[in-house]
Amino acid sequence: MKKFNADSMGEKLLRKFAGASSRRSMLSRLGAALVAAPVFPLLPVSRAEAAKPDRSPETKTFFARTAQTKDDSKCDYWRYCAIDGALCTCCGGGIHSCPPGAEPSPVSWVGTCINPDDGKAYLIAYRDCCGKPACGQCGCDNTDRETQLYVPQLNNDVIWCFGTSSMDYHCSTAVLVGAAS
Repeated sequence: MKKFNADSMGEKLLRKFAGASSRRSMLSRLGAALVAAPVFPLLPVSRAEAAKPDRSPETKTFFARTAQTKDDSKCDYWRYCAIDGALCTCCGGGIHSCPPGAEPSPVSWVGTCINPDDGKAYLIAYRDCCGKPACGQCGCDNTDRETQLYVPQLNNDVIWCFGTSSMDYHCSTAVLVGAAS
């Protein structure tokens, strides 16, 4: 029976590896890894395991500190932290419904807004109502936690009337999706 020798096994593996690769290929791979490494933090990744945000008054955004819960026809209503456009509540619709003659877009952008009454964060889906001329009343441009345009689902600078019978923008709604954890 042959005795197991770790040294001879390691030597065989290293000789096989050395025979199949060159110094140039190793240097090129190392160089590629060094060039690509600084880009990794920029890649979009899920940060679900990140610590819960601090919602103390000192760390809240200006919008979160000044938001109100009584009048949904004002731009400082708490659900409107990331809305951009005319409020449907001023244009014959509701906070979550389009006015008659306008149809909701099948796509939306999202925001996370803090309700000042309970201090909790909620996920809000903003949906454009399309098919009628622009309402032009109660125009708001709230950009709380807005991201760059290369993350379109979190950016409010897009006309979201894709997939409707008309690309005419009328107003925007703010539908409460649920509590953000």
